[in-house]
Amino acid sequence: MTSVVVSKARFGLHQAGEQVLGYEDARPSLSWKVLSAPEGWEQTRAQVEIASGHTQAEVYDLEGSNQVCVAWPGSPLGSHQACRVRVRVAGGDGVWSAWSDPAMVETGLLDNADWGGRPITPNPAVGREEASPIMVRDFMVGEDCDLARLDLTAGGIFVVYLDGRRVGSDQLAPGWTDYNHRLNALTYDLTHMLTPGRHELAIILGNGWYRGQLSWTCRTDVYGSALWVLANLLWHDRDGEHTLVTDQAWNWRSSSILANDLYDGQTQDMRLPLLNPQGQTYPVRELPMPSSRIRPQEAAPAQIVDRLPGQEIIVTPSGKRIVDFGQNLSGWVRMHVSSGHAGQRVVLKHAEVLEKGELGTRPLRNAKATDCFILSGQEEDLEPMFTQHGFRYVQVEGIDDFRAEDLQACLVSARMEPLATFRSSDADLNRLFQNARWSTMDNFITVPTDCPQRDERLGWTGDIAMFAPTALSLFDAGGFLSSWLVDMAQAQAQDGGIPVVVPDVLDGPKLTCGWGDAAVLVPWAVYRSTGDAGVLRRFLPMMDGFVNGVEARCGDSYLWRGGFQFGDWLDPDAPPDNPGGSKADPDVVATAYFAHSTRLVARAHAALGQTDEAKRYDRLADKVAQAFRHEYVTDNGAILSDCASVYAMALVWDLLETPQERKGAGDRLADIVRVSGFRISTGFLGAPLVCPALVRSGHPHLAVRLLLQRHCPSWLYPVSMGATTIWERWDSMLPDGSINPGEMTSFNHYALGAIVHWMLAGLAGVAMEEPGWRKVRIAPVFDAALTSIDMSQQTPYGLMALSWRMDADTVHLDLDIPVGVEARVSLPGEEERAWAHGHHSWDLPSSQVCPGLGLIRTIRDLIDSDEAMAGLVQVLTASGSPIYQGDQADVAFTKAAKPWLGASLDLLPEVASQQGYVPGAGDIVEACKRFLSERTTGETVSRGFPNKK
Repeated sequence: MTSVVVSKARFGLHQAGEQVLGYEDARPSLSWKVLSAPEGWEQTRAQVEIASGHTQAEVYDLEGSNQVCVAWPGSPLGSHQACRVRVRVAGGDGVWSAWSDPAMVETGLLDNADWGGRPITPNPAVGREEASPIMVRDFMVGEDCDLARLDLTAGGIFVVYLDGRRVGSDQLAPGWTDYNHRLNALTYDLTHMLTPGRHELAIILGNGWYRGQLSWTCRTDVYGSALWVLANLLWHDRDGEHTLVTDQAWNWRSSSILANDLYDGQTQDMRLPLLNPQGQTYPVRELPMPSSRIRPQEAAPAQIVDRLPGQEIIVTPSGKRIVDFGQNLSGWVRMHVSSGHAGQRVVLKHAEVLEKGELGTRPLRNAKATDCFILSGQEEDLEPMFTQHGFRYVQVEGIDDFRAEDLQACLVSARMEPLATFRSSDADLNRLFQNARWSTMDNFITVPTDCPQRDERLGWTGDIAMFAPTALSLFDAGGFLSSWLVDMAQAQAQDGGIPVVVPDVLDGPKLTCGWGDAAVLVPWAVYRSTGDAGVLRRFLPMMDGFVNGVEARCGDSYLWRGGFQFGDWLDPDAPPDNPGGSKADPDVVATAYFAHSTRLVARAHAALGQTDEAKRYDRLADKVAQAFRHEYVTDNGAILSDCASVYAMALVWDLLETPQERKGAGDRLADIVRVSGFRISTGFLGAPLVCPALVRSGHPHLAVRLLLQRHCPSWLYPVSMGATTIWERWDSMLPDGSINPGEMTSFNHYALGAIVHWMLAGLAGVAMEEPGWRKVRIAPVFDAALTSIDMSQQTPYGLMALSWRMDADTVHLDLDIPVGVEARVSLPGEEERAWAHGHHSWDLPSSQVCPGLGLIRTIRDLIDSDEAMAGLVQVLTASGSPIYQGDQADVAFTKAAKPWLGASLDLLPEVASQQGYVPGAGDIVEACKRFLSERTTGETVSRGFPNKK
């Protein structure tokens, strides 16, 4: 019989199974997984054992099945208090499992009053363009040191050394928060580094976000002009407890880092030791304690999470030498130099793409993205620490004696556990999934940024509002996003508006749809993915505030009209210099968002048991949806703007009321997708919703056609152009290999990658039904264009895994469900039913799963057939007519067919020739006649065409 085995406890949203040092809250929530259990077993009780120090362990009894983000049952913890936690569970038979392995948690300094000393800054002051200062302090340690903790934060970014050895592996610490309101602090364990005798603690400071360049205006000194550090070192040795704090007993000296900036790069003189121990020392000056709250860092710190060796050296037409790493990423380069003379300068210039064979730096705008090293003349490694670049290519200047593998690209990202895998029979689709993963890692460094390379790198709220569900499916990013939401909530205005970027370094908070809705959509996505109701408790005031502000703005009309809106940003039909010029009416979009966010706020209150508030927001959502329908929707489901985005929003967010409205909207959306030639026709607000809307309205085949399109604009067009990340624009690179002429062009934005969430939840069909994955629905979209899918999704309860294979006769499907999860399985031709944990498999007839499209009788039917359309395009191209040349020939036909979608196939020659009013009309007519005659014989009935006989 299978025994019940329990995992280590997880604390809050920190990574499972690890010792958490410097926890941010006095009451850590607890989660655990039941790794194995007998068939039919369910948890009914749990016990949590908490031991602190040498005190007797306390055991707490918990009733029920909850095992995700369980409230801390013990007494609140104080600063620097450590606990050991074990868990065991029992099912209906009352038999207890064995205790889990112990998990350790230790809080950081939980209150500003817990810090000793004061922040210190160099005296005389060190300017932004001067060498990085090193704050140093000597101290003595006695025998038998058995505990040592270093807590620190800074105005700027820091790297810590003890006796010349680097402490920790965090990068760009303490990260970017709204320093005017809060500062992250990190805690390091120095116990094994503090041997008896004298030691030197050295902290190098860089400009970072504190006083380095920010935004395309390249603002500097946004938070202050003087770098500073605040540190507390506590240790126990044979002589007792000791503390060392930042005060006037410290000194400072210059480092070998001569200049540093996140946008521009780092310059370092390798002839000097990094810590410059022989350099002249100067006194420090104490500063007042910050008024900002100092709290232990909640988000996973940035680290080097991967290293990629150079793949090849490219010699450009101008003779430059460029190393290609084969992958666009964020971080920096480590270069090994085995030869060179003292004083020789090696310059590394970074960019994402090549244009005309040269480094494509125009999209960087004002960011120099250049690192410079002055060689010592010895064999050495060159690596910056106070900058960050987005790049695939690095141009190396000043030295010729190097190999591609002498350079490593260091991927710098928040340390997050990968949660999902996806692999299908379509290699480009698999690459799209990987591109979304890479863009998430590249932009989740300390805040969720728009891009990692140009003079921007800001926490745009609209981008993450769209992408949060995808990010949380791909990575264990709940703690990362929760930390960022603290700054958003702090920045909310009285009218409910939030800044368009967080931290706010632009023009303050404002009420905007999509971007402002991040105040609702991101907390809701974190709650859904993690099951942590504490996220709602923390951020529900912000969620309420935003919806209340929009309600006040709209008044009794319940319509959000006028005012500034970004709209359906980056509609592919918008001109390069006007990315907000979308087809979707901004008032329609804004009112749809108002209804959607209001409904989510109602559900958030319901999740917390706040019934009256839930009813109040449900009533408001009903009124907004009713106003939306009255103002913008006809009885037959036509919606003002008549574009894909508005139909998708109305369908997915249940804004329509009658079956007639829903059918009309769904059919109209399907026709818009057909007429577009299965090209994307939405900006990034609508893009994640079109495929789910098509499936919901009964057009799954069209959703797959849209997803698998490779011509521009489409999700797979960038893949066909060699993209290794998600692009900002559908056409960031044009088909001829040139960069989009718009000023705003990036090759590493995650927003358009939000389709990956549907690939997991819709196409693969593993969709969450209850927050935290307690219940799921399994409903894959089967299509003959794909013959296999393998996916997995790590949930708070364990690993969900689904795979299916299709051959000529059978579809074989395997499903693995973790303990604690109930899966409702819906497969074609099978009765829907719920399944508990374990391995399950099905064999289904292929004809039942993919019955085909039936006979082709109309122009619409013809467009729906991949094979028929491919054949038609081939003959139209061969006709020689100039309107049917190039990779948009199919779009030329589908646009011409727009008024004739329901027409009989007999009218194909007239439709394709546009009633004879196009060049080469006669040739087109003859080509269409041959096309029809060749495909309406008895042998081709199975292809979907009707037999004339």
